[in-house]
Amino acid sequence: MTRLQNAFSKPHAAFVAFITAGDGDTAANLDALVEGGADVIELGMPFTDPMADGPAIQAANLRSLGAGTTTADVLQIAYDFRTRHPDVPLVLMGYANPMIRRGPEWFAEAAKNSGVDGVICVDIPPEEDDALGPALRAEGISPIRLATPTTDAKRLPQVLEGSSGFLYYVSVAGVTGLQQAAAGSIEEAVAALKAATDLPVAVGFGVREPAQAAAIAKHADGVVVGSAFVDLVGEHGAKAPAKLKELTAAMVDAIKAV
Repeated sequence: MTRLQNAFSKPHAAFVAFITAGDGDTAANLDALVEGGADVIELGMPFTDPMADGPAIQAANLRSLGAGTTTADVLQIAYDFRTRHPDVPLVLMGYANPMIRRGPEWFAEAAKNSGVDGVICVDIPPEEDDALGPALRAEGISPIRLATPTTDAKRLPQVLEGSSGFLYYVSVAGVTGLQQAAAGSIEEAVAALKAATDLPVAVGFGVREPAQAAAIAKHADGVVVGSAFVDLVGEHGAKAPAKLKELTAAMVDAIKAV
């Protein structure tokens, strides 16, 4: 089994935690998420125009870029993480420009050498898979796609084609961190997605509290939390790891109790 397959084969929904690379002490923050019990880590690649992200992650991108974080730094962070945590899946999440500016083959090979398991590229739609997908698949890296409330039955097969690892269901039609979808709509959407694919379905956008994570875990294969963690990094700085570990543990406990 791959690391991602193993993460989604546990007797509870996988907990997927996101932070932005280069924002604060990233190594310590990542370690805190693992210590808290996160099953999968998403590492955000900072970008100047993070169009899908709300204020929290936008601010994290600016802090990271202001500190001089480069794509090479992100890949080094990933490499160091893999050295410390050989069994925890790591997914890079970001935008096309930093991923393909040197060519998709360069990025895919570099990501593989850094121990990356999957890549979420927010602004390359399935219709443009050739821009990055073949290069990732050639290196054994999962291209992880996004489905949204506006992904209808006609388009869904195209979203799923060539996707692997898991399907990320964006539960609201908007940016990260600002709102939470109703539980009923999530249940209905996840059921429709699971009827169309054998891929695990993880749900994110707007999940901030353990109770919300538990409600989603009743229906989905995974729960994604990002902005709540990014806020902690922005607020607590060097003291963020303890806060990150605490929130992660609370989320995981809530999910396991379902």
